[in-house]
Amino acid sequence: MSDSDKGSAAEIDRLIAELEQAEAYEQKLRQFIVDVKDQLAAGNSERALSMLNEALRYIDNATDVVAPTDRAVPH
Repeated sequence: MSDSDKGSAAEIDRLIAELEQAEAYEQKLRQFIVDVKDQLAAGNSERALSMLNEALRYIDNATDVVAPTDRAVPH
């Protein structure tokens, strides 16, 4: 396998891992939405608000999924 092929394979592996991470992130956010809707339907607005705050913390803590930070910046 040439260096170019190894580089391509590594890039594909990185992209697959990034997609899997993004998918898991999306699923977690969708679950937050479902859970908040359930709490609102049950009349638990305070709990729903708390869960929305938790979702915002999750979003804030997941910046590497939203905007990867380990990439080289083009010059």
